[in-house]
Amino acid sequence: MKRSKSIYSLFLFIQFCIATSSGYAQVGVREPSALVSETPKPIAKLPVWAMGPFVRPVNVNPVISPVSTTSFYDPMQKKQLDWESNDTFNPAATVKDGKIYVLYRAEDKSGVGIGYRTSRIGLAESTNGTVMKRRGTPVLFPGNDDQQEFEWTGGCEDPRVAVTTDGTYLVLYTQWNKKTPRLGSATSKDLINWKKHGPIFQDAYNGKFHDIASKSASVLTVLKNGKLVITKYKGKYWMYWGESHVYAATSENLVDWAPVVNTDGSLKELASPRKGYFDSHLTECGPPAILTSKGIVLLYNGKNLSGANSDPSYTANSYCAGQMLFSAEDPSKYITRLDKPFMVPTESFEKSGQYPAGTVFIEGLVYYKNKYMLYYGCADSRVGVAVYDPSKKK
Repeated sequence: MKRSKSIYSLFLFIQFCIATSSGYAQVGVREPSALVSETPKPIAKLPVWAMGPFVRPVNVNPVISPVSTTSFYDPMQKKQLDWESNDTFNPAATVKDGKIYVLYRAEDKSGVGIGYRTSRIGLAESTNGTVMKRRGTPVLFPGNDDQQEFEWTGGCEDPRVAVTTDGTYLVLYTQWNKKTPRLGSATSKDLINWKKHGPIFQDAYNGKFHDIASKSASVLTVLKNGKLVITKYKGKYWMYWGESHVYAATSENLVDWAPVVNTDGSLKELASPRKGYFDSHLTECGPPAILTSKGIVLLYNGKNLSGANSDPSYTANSYCAGQMLFSAEDPSKYITRLDKPFMVPTESFEKSGQYPAGTVFIEGLVYYKNKYMLYYGCADSRVGVAVYDPSKKK
């Protein structure tokens, strides 16, 4: 018994040294019996309603990485900055004029650790989905505007983008002032010039939900004429949102949203983390949801707990990608979800960087040349892509 206790003490010491030497503290350490002894694996066979399999192209990822060669004049600090020199991650994606456009979160070197730097949203384009041409300057960032109180000094984070049938692009992103994260909206016709509309919940129910923490919005879309476009449910736009739970909201204009609530006025939880599963800690909404013949498919990011209520098959605190199914007749009605993730961190760049516990954080999905391209953040440091070819689904 003394020998096994000594071994465990040595294990804890090694884990502490690794965490502190890399500059990142681990949130928690598993008991020896819960350690993952082999590379975690995604679900072997998907049900008929689910999308996939998504496959990482060989020798392609990451498709976007930090660079120090681009410079941007920051209107807040009134100086030039290497705005994407520290990390580039958590991408949105859409299609315009026959090209894929990726909106990605970029961090400068203004602070130490996740959430302590300033984030801006960059833009890259591609004709094949893997080779990216960057714009060089951010397209959405904190400025001397009416959103300064919500975006400075944390910035603009974690975008999701979708497009209407008339070509208006909607970005739902996190406004971070280092006090309260809020979902904000912005619209554009060209993906470069954006009009900020502010926090999306500021008017609903007399501002009841304006000051709550809100993140991660997945607006409802449908595949129409070979393109994913925003659609309505009973005359209103619909979205799923949330980090700790999956909530919903409706809108008449895409920029002002009203959360779906219970009869007592509290937020209605549509789905929540499950003890003992890969999503035991968080169920964070991913790219725009898709209305299909089987129902509404919501791709999401499941975070595993550490300790007794975690899934021992997956690394403690890691983010893996899951899928949920909601009713097309009633989008608030949860039907089922995958018990195992369809994507897990396996590559070295998905298990290093800002989040060494491992992260595949899905946020961007496009239908392009008869394939689905899924863009994801790699350990909060880089951008990767995975591809699903529906013609090859078994």
